[in-house]
Amino acid sequence: MVDDIEAIRRKRLAEMQQQQQAAPQMENDAQAAYQQQQAQAERDAQVQAVLRQIMTPEARERLTRLRLSRKELAEQLESQLVMLAQSGRLQSMIDDDKLKLLLSQMQPKKREPTITRM
Repeated sequence: MVDDIEAIRRKRLAEMQQQQQAAPQMENDAQAAYQQQQAQAERDAQVQAVLRQIMTPEARERLTRLRLSRKELAEQLESQLVMLAQSGRLQSMIDDDKLKLLLSQMQPKKREPTITRM
């Protein structure tokens, strides 16, 4: 029985040592994840600042609604608009009509259904 108690103590001591060694690694992982979140939030804020400068409120509202339904398309459109703004290729503000035009150009053309007789 004394041997069993001693074995349990040694096992518990080994577990506690492993936990203490793992704690700094978990802390480093959490810190890295936090830094990534901060960097992503900063990038998002910069993108939103650029979009506020180049888009009318109506166009931004449409883009926000689009983001709710088709997130990938909205992100793609945002990146294109930011790229155009940074390269100086935008001559005027993007209004709702221009945004609709850009969206129609980005979306693939739908095929007309064909009916075949057998």
